[in-house]
Amino acid sequence: MIELIPTVVPNSPEDIDVFLARSRAFSQTFHVDAADGIFAPNVTWIPAAGEKLAEADAFFFEAHLMAAHPEMAGKAFIEAGAKRVIAHVEAFDSAEEAEKIFGSWRAAGAKEVCVALLIATPLEALEGYVEMCDGVTLMSIASVGVQGIPFDERGYGRVADIHSRYPDLLIEVDGGVGETQIATLSRAGARRFSIGSAISKSADPAAEYQKLKSIAESAIQ
Repeated sequence: MIELIPTVVPNSPEDIDVFLARSRAFSQTFHVDAADGIFAPNVTWIPAAGEKLAEADAFFFEAHLMAAHPEMAGKAFIEAGAKRVIAHVEAFDSAEEAEKIFGSWRAAGAKEVCVALLIATPLEALEGYVEMCDGVTLMSIASVGVQGIPFDERGYGRVADIHSRYPDLLIEVDGGVGETQIATLSRAGARRFSIGSAISKSADPAAEYQKLKSIAESAIQ
């Protein structure tokens, strides 16, 4: 099964409101990028105490933490209504530290916890993390934090490599994915895609979403 998840990089809760107004007709799951200005060069909205993701009971939100110290950001998003939290392997000192933090997130209400890898990070960095996570997000762009960065073709081989090592692991691809890339990535083993510019910059986001999903699903039939 192929899953496409529209992506927002919000500077405020109002940005999420606008995003949902454009996306809710064709998706019930949404990807929220969170950058702290350290791990990623930009700073985005991270929920403060008491702030909630819009209609969190009606939709499934995943929070992608591009944060040097992800523990508190993860808890903030879970308290705001996020059901899936994605944290970068590069932000942890060890798998033991990650296991402790992941446990705290699950205790706080996270339904799923996933890890992410920057495209320059060796795939061997996943060792010790796979057993404790619900999936892996492979970045497929050279830099993170903003939408519009072009797809990096190293992404194809990394998906295929991880799929060969961990055939049962759910692989999400994040960054620069559009009509040109999605079929090859699906055949390589990716089943979930975080899609930003290809949908958000389309004149007809709903049609583009359905087109991308059709291409991806046709590639694995």
